[in-house]
Amino acid sequence: MTKRALDPDGLPSPVGPYSNVVATPPGRMVFVAGQVALDANGEIVGAGDVAAQTRQVMENMRIGLEAAGATFADVVRVVNYITDVDLFGQMAAVRKEYLVEPYPASTLVEVSALMYPELLIEIEATAVVAE
Repeated sequence: MTKRALDPDGLPSPVGPYSNVVATPPGRMVFVAGQVALDANGEIVGAGDVAAQTRQVMENMRIGLEAAGATFADVVRVVNYITDVDLFGQMAAVRKEYLVEPYPASTLVEVSALMYPELLIEIEATAVVAE
């Protein structure tokens, strides 16, 4: 699959590893539910550490993508839920280790809480895999 990042005139340049618009050819869509910093045993990883939690989230996402025959190169959109927008820089730095250029479209939403009080970040993804 070849995804293309578009930078339309009139939109601000992306701040961080994301694209404003991503276009894909036809293919099979893969939806990865919001992933949080829980390990395979359901234990919280990195309580109070958004970088450690983001790394666990991205590893969980990698496992989910691979199960569907996809990789981070196929991801066209991510939605990030964070409990404190001031932690964005730390989260984005870890995300950049996983996301592949052209970066996916991305939305960041600050939320009051996630499923457990120790969780700081949740990320969901959509990928398109060429058939």
